[in-house]
Amino acid sequence: MKKLFLMGRSEAGKTSLTQVLKGEELRYHKTQYTNTGEEIIDSPGEYAETKHCGLGLACFSFEADVLALLIAADEPFSVFEPNCQCFTNRPLIGIITKIDSPFANVPMVRNWMTISGCERIFEVSCTTREGLDELMAYLDGEPVRLTWRQAKERQARGLNEWEDASRYGLA
Repeated sequence: MKKLFLMGRSEAGKTSLTQVLKGEELRYHKTQYTNTGEEIIDSPGEYAETKHCGLGLACFSFEADVLALLIAADEPFSVFEPNCQCFTNRPLIGIITKIDSPFANVPMVRNWMTISGCERIFEVSCTTREGLDELMAYLDGEPVRLTWRQAKERQARGLNEWEDASRYGLA
């Protein structure tokens, strides 16, 4: 399973998603510090909400295989700036939580995530479990492992490590 790093505002649903992905019962728990488990890194919302904590997010991203921006479907704004994927060399996905909220505006949140640079966007509900199978199937795949030489070759050609290199004549 790919190791997932969750970033998002307070109350976006990071800890709830972590509990559901681990098969645990949903219970409210305020994340006070970055929890680095074997499969999921759950960060406090304050990291995403404070510009001085952004460096912490960048540092923890190197311990993960996939980075995920989490935005609740009923959020009035996004804390993520356009093209924020440029701070990392990992795939960046978007996870829209609380899609079952009566105040959900999924198209607006999807637009924010696209602008932020998310390569793939998942829509989920931790209470109804809608959309979780698709996310779990994505995470079940093996992460791309490259040798130093392969990474340098891809970097020289401007490729990300997770892109299919066969179409560029690389193994």
